[in-house]
Amino acid sequence: MRAGGKFYFLPAVCLAAAVTLLGAGASPAMDACEESGSRTVKVEIWASKRFKKDLPAIGKAFAEMGNTDVVLWVYPAENPSRAIAIGRCVPAYIAQHVLRETRERFGEPESLVNQGFLSPWWIGIGTSLFDENSQRRTAPEEMARLMDPSLDPREFQALYRKYSAQEKTVPGFGLELANPKLMTSK
Repeated sequence: MRAGGKFYFLPAVCLAAAVTLLGAGASPAMDACEESGSRTVKVEIWASKRFKKDLPAIGKAFAEMGNTDVVLWVYPAENPSRAIAIGRCVPAYIAQHVLRETRERFGEPESLVNQGFLSPWWIGIGTSLFDENSQRRTAPEEMARLMDPSLDPREFQALYRKYSAQEKTVPGFGLELANPKLMTSK
């Protein structure tokens, strides 16, 4: 495990590049996560432009757990999304550290993105890469449960999957329609 993570700052003009960095989601060949702590977790943060002068300190705070590469994006509008995305192989201690820092610096997250859309070793904070049908609004008590330090990695990931399960139907055109982005287990 590395003593500290590294972080990078990239302007929001390159936001389109983030889509290519995400990957297409979980690969069928990657059924099991590596148990060793040697894999690096990529943490991408979209922060309001009002935080621009604080980005180096924010990057260091998010990277202090180690085994992370932090990339900071300046969101061009006033407030980025309040969505959080955590990949299925991210260790619980890293995910909880990132959630804690997010709540402290940017406020309470409002929704969680379904892991079927994510690279296994990736965390996105304030990301607007996923539409509303790809995520689920979360309650404060659900976030508090995710922050429980007694959770082992499997329990944390099971809770995250439960809390990010998408709605089967969504409103559209005055009707309740089948969710076009619904991820189902195979």
